Amino acid sequence: MTTTAPHRATETDPLRSVTHFPHWESATAEEILTEALSRWGRRVAIGTAFQAEGMAILDMAVRIDPGVRVFTIDTGRLPAESHHFIDEVRRHYGIEVEVQLPRPGDVEPLVQRFGTDLFRESVDLRLACCRARKVEPLARRLADLDAWITGLRRDQAPSRAGVPKAGIDPHHPGVIKLSPLADWNAHDVASYLTRHAVPRHPLYARGYSSIGCAPCTRPTLLGADTRSGRWWWEDEQPKECGLHWGPDGSLTRHNESTDRKEDLQGTNSDVPIKRS
Repeated sequence: MTTTAPHRATETDPLRSVTHFPHWESATAEEILTEALSRWGRRVAIGTAFQAEGMAILDMAVRIDPGVRVFTIDTGRLPAESHHFIDEVRRHYGIEVEVQLPRPGDVEPLVQRFGTDLFRESVDLRLACCRARKVEPLARRLADLDAWITGLRRDQAPSRAGVPKAGIDPHHPGVIKLSPLADWNAHDVASYLTRHAVPRHPLYARGYSSIGCAPCTRPTLLGADTRSGRWWWEDEQPKECGLHWGPDGSLTRHNESTDRKEDLQGTNSDVPIKRS
């Protein structure tokens, strides 16, 4: 059987910019999903950790196309509740969830040299862990896609304030990144979930406002920043792992550190290290 190679947007390709879709910034989330699924079919997928925003997008997309592709990254450190919820989502929607895992060769050397909870030692090592467990698996998953769909909202964090609804992914040249909920707020998301009886991750009921790896996420106080439960021991650090932005909140990843780097030679890791 002949397979079609993924379409890669280039510098001269009209797909590389949201200007090719001038109506997308003013379009509704449902309109964006409808056009994306029609335009790219099996070459577009929802990437989600099944938090509230991801569940809203998934629910909308399944109503448009029950065969929509959905993937998640299992970092190897997810809470048990997340694994159980993935199974619940599969049953509820009757969909396949593609699970992307980190490569043992990326994780094992880091753990052997710096320990299981290396992320507690420094921001640099936390970012190295995030890259091995999250960023690299995402890059491999996007290798056969033309576009992917995220649950980013502009009001989630200062680093996300300028997120477009559609455009070239700065981390993955040639891949279009869609954020249909960019102009939604938390109330919009909660209202959608309630209106459509969408399943919710069980950790929300235990005070979590953002859900990631078990050792790196905790419940937040009422009224606190929604991402304050992420890497709470890192004072004044942008709460980003590198999936969407660089560790300083910039749109592009840092290739070089401005300070000294951890010596990671022999770990099979090419993680750029940046000191806090």
